[in-house]
Amino acid sequence: MNDVDARMDRLRRAARYRYQQLVDSEIERGSLDPDEVREERRLLKAADVAAHARAQVEEAERRGVFEGNPYHGKPLPGIDGQHDPDWWIKAKIEREEITGIAPPALALRKEDTDLDEHLDALSSEADVRDVLEDFNARVKEARRQLLGGPPVVTPLRDVDDEVARWWERRQERREADERAAAQRAAASGDRPRRWWRRTR
Repeated sequence: MNDVDARMDRLRRAARYRYQQLVDSEIERGSLDPDEVREERRLLKAADVAAHARAQVEEAERRGVFEGNPYHGKPLPGIDGQHDPDWWIKAKIEREEITGIAPPALALRKEDTDLDEHLDALSSEADVRDVLEDFNARVKEARRQLLGGPPVVTPLRDVDDEVARWWERRQERREADERAAAQRAAASGDRPRRWWRRTR
């Protein structure tokens, strides 16, 4: 801040202080309503903040701070007109794919939707049973928590039924793979060659 700016800032503060003294004396005399004065001060302060913010943005634009910003002059994405005080942390969690910090009720709900896909990636029945038993134990533990938050509505999984469904899905995938291999072989028109023809 140079000398001229510092001098102007001091003058502004002095004028504001003098104005407040005059208003306070008028309130004491009874010629001004204190509620109206408070509201006017609030509006003046808000106007000062808005003017200061506009001046800062204009200065940054002159310096080229916003060059290359994809949102320059456009509305920010994800703003639907309702104020959400946690918008920034939700955006960060989604952008960086952070997991493990949601309330147990929400985390279990998400895990429940992806559980079949996770089970299908396993290769042994013992692993499937271990995952299901662990999932059920965490659902029971979340139901016992008395810390508040959203209710736990995730159902328990019947281990034997889920293992039977896992075997069925696994058999269906194997049959689908065999059909696809047969179709590829038929489409290519390759017939297996006899071993004596390959050695000539």
